[in-house]
Order: sequence, then structure tokens, then C-alpha cells
Amino acid sequence: MDIEAVCGKSVPFFKMQGCGNDFVFVDNRALEIDPAAMPELVIPVCRKAFGVGADGMIFFDHAPADSGLAYIWHFFNADGSRAEMCGNGSRCAARLAWMLGIAPASHVFGTDAGPIEAEVDVDSNQVTVQLTPPKDLRLNMEIEIDRRPFHLHSVNTGVPHVVAVMDHIEMVEVWKLGRAIRQHPAFAPAGTNVNFIASEEHGSLSLRTYERGVEDETYACGTGAVASAIIARELGMTGEETEITTTGGEVLGVILRDGKTYLRGAAELVFQGEFYPQSLGIDTE
Repeated sequence: MDIEAVCGKSVPFFKMQGCGNDFVFVDNRALEIDPAAMPELVIPVCRKAFGVGADGMIFFDHAPADSGLAYIWHFFNADGSRAEMCGNGSRCAARLAWMLGIAPASHVFGTDAGPIEAEVDVDSNQVTVQLTPPKDLRLNMEIEIDRRPFHLHSVNTGVPHVVAVMDHIEMVEVWKLGRAIRQHPAFAPAGTNVNFIASEEHGSLSLRTYERGVEDETYACGTGAVASAIIARELGMTGEETEITTTGGEVLGVILRDGKTYLRGAAELVFQGEFYPQSLGIDTE
């Protein structure tokens, strides 16, 4: 049977995951999908059970000539919203770009937040990225949740994050509390990502994150891990180097040194395949 005769033309994709954050990748250099049309594709593809299922979708594209960039990306959350940056997504992008021959192991690529420097360890699954400088640091904020004061700290690590320091995070109702904070008027109109952290042995941290755009707790969040490390260091909880255990049980390493911010962790190619936009209800005409 000619599948294309039944399902229409297919789009090749790659599925990557970094510490449990999963992403669908499409090499758009040949496909030339209009960025304005990408959200229409993202939502059904990222929908679990009905599509491929993912926390976000990333399109590789050509970098402008003489930019010094190996490529640029278009990053979208699962709800179709475009995001400036994604830490775990950037590590996955760097490793896949190296695997596909798009970029060497050490390269720089473009995001809406600015250029990201990446170093792929060719002998392991580890990738280190240098993120854009953090900004808008605010400590000891207080907002009201359910008529009770709640203390937070905030910083932008490419995207906005708030961090709440807890004694323990196991019993935190991340979906309920995270959603309330994410939608709080103090962070309107764009909203914010929400991180709950607790101190662990040897200066490490445990982390749970409610991600804006996914609108749920995710297994990991790279920019959230960096935001948490920055806040923890400002509060005297950690030093320059911090290991952070995520909801998925994986460990991310954050290094804050000489005014630079690095995120290190695993990035894996899980599978590759093709999806059929027509079968997902997407008008390809």
C-alpha cells in the first residue's frame, strides 16, 4: 500500500530527551516551514497519546550568513507558545546537531534569548551549554496565595523563573501551587515558570518544576535548575558548583563561575521516524 496516498506526505523527525524533558526535532533547513505556521504543527505533534508526545518542539534552521552561528532554532512549548530559551532543549539540540553533522562538537547556535555556546562530549552522552547571562534577580518577594503570604525569589535565565525554598519537596502539590503562582498577577502578563527546591546532602539540591507552556510539572527543567542554583547561591545554600536532582531522578550540574553560567547533563536520541500532518488534522495545503 502507498501510505502517502492514504495519509499524505510525511515529515521526518527525531525524538530527544534530556533528564526526562522530551522534545520533537525537525530539520527545517530543507523543509522551509514558515515559522508563523509552526505553532499549528506543534500542538498536535506534542499532544501525548494522539501525536508523538513531547514537552516541546524544536526546528533547526539556517543561521544568517557571517553570524558565527552553526544554526538557529525555533523553540515552541507543547501549547504552541514560542519560548526564548530552554536549557535541556539546548543540550539536546547541540547533541543532535553534532550527530547529524549540522555542527561540530564545540559550536554556537542562535536562540531568541541570544547565542548559546555548546560542548558535546563525543565519548559520552553529556553536553555542556553556556547560557545567556541571568538578569532581573529579585530576592525575598512576597505574594498572596489562598489568602496566605508566600515567599519567593525570581531570576530570568533566558525565560522567567521563580524559586521557592522548601524544607521538603516530596509533598508539595506542584500542579496546584505551581499553577497558582504561574498565573499570579505579580507575574502578568507573560507568567512565569515555578521551581520548588530543598537542600540535600553535600550542598546539592532537589528540584521540582511547574513549566509555563507545558502547564504541568515536568521531569526536569534546565533553565529552572540554573535559576535554582543562582538563587541558592545568593542565599548561601550552595557554592559555585551544584548538583541538582530532578523529578525524573536524573542529575543536572550547574556551574556559576566568573560571571558565566553553565548547565551540564545527559542528552539522548530516543528514536526517529515520520509523522503525517494530515493524520493529525493539520491542513498542509
